Amino acid sequence: MFGLGMEVGIDLGTASILVFIKGKGIVLQEPSVVAIDKNTNQLLAVGEEARKMIGRTPGNIVAIRPLRDGVISDYEVTERMLRYFINKTCGKRKLFKPKIIVCVPSGVTEVEKRAAIEATTEAGGGTAYLIEEPIAAAIGAGLDITKPDGNMVVDIGGGTADVAVIALGGVVASKSIKIAGDRFDEAIVKYMRKKHNLLIGERTAEELKIKVGCAYQLQKIRRMDCRGRDLISGLPKTISTNSDEMLEALGETVMFIADAVHAVLEKTPPELGADISNRGIIMTGGGSLLTGLNKLIEERTGITTYIAEDAISCVAKGTGKSLESLDVLERSMMSSKRFRKNR
Repeated sequence: MFGLGMEVGIDLGTASILVFIKGKGIVLQEPSVVAIDKNTNQLLAVGEEARKMIGRTPGNIVAIRPLRDGVISDYEVTERMLRYFINKTCGKRKLFKPKIIVCVPSGVTEVEKRAAIEATTEAGGGTAYLIEEPIAAAIGAGLDITKPDGNMVVDIGGGTADVAVIALGGVVASKSIKIAGDRFDEAIVKYMRKKHNLLIGERTAEELKIKVGCAYQLQKIRRMDCRGRDLISGLPKTISTNSDEMLEALGETVMFIADAVHAVLEKTPPELGADISNRGIIMTGGGSLLTGLNKLIEERTGITTYIAEDAISCVAKGTGKSLESLDVLERSMMSSKRFRKNR
């Protein structure tokens, strides 16, 4: 049982959920997937266990990803998933409800913000706060965002890519696009279908993205065998694919992200633009690990682009670190206290 001071940070991602507990660090990292029995509405599995069921379930069991494009698409399932993770990390028997800060993309609407706050409090949280992903990513990447110097962060998750210029603790210019890791997978599925008449699943597409996917021409070609169903014969088939094909498959999708970075730079005040030119652009999130994506952005903008250390957990770490500034957040960001007052 935990005491009064329990404070929790949650990176509520489309692809995965990370939970940070103050004083302990990241205590949980699992896929945002829930398996439910349609007949009884019973929760069968959550996280990694449920992810293994995607594309493999019998008719009565459905594996759901309740977050799409960085926001809640299935409120009830999200609440149940959050309750499971809160109980797993904080314990079921809590004397006091934990304070929870949740990370959301920078482009979310007021309605989507309220949905995130309500789902968190209904799932067993006490006061809930929201923080924008680029701010959390910058803090997690070790940038001092309180100074007047400009920093540019490109956070690419599963559902959204958030590009922001940050100075004096706030976002000066930003753009959030619903093109990220999931769209990379979809582009690979479409390509394999069109080029090879091969139907592959989500998990196979993700494996191709990680092992041979790239956004920039590689000097040494990578190869991988890919299994799927032949659309002509209807039988299982294995083909060999390579990084050049993945570059072709992902080319259009990754260019949207490079264009978003360019668009934000165009809106950035010249003084901050000069800071970014000197300091470089920092990339965070799982999507930033796509081979060569930093080189593509570097070529498009002419600014050195770095991938943050431990890029996947930057947002969760930043969300956790921001727990130390809850007094500031309460004044400047949406919280469940303010939401209740406004209702």
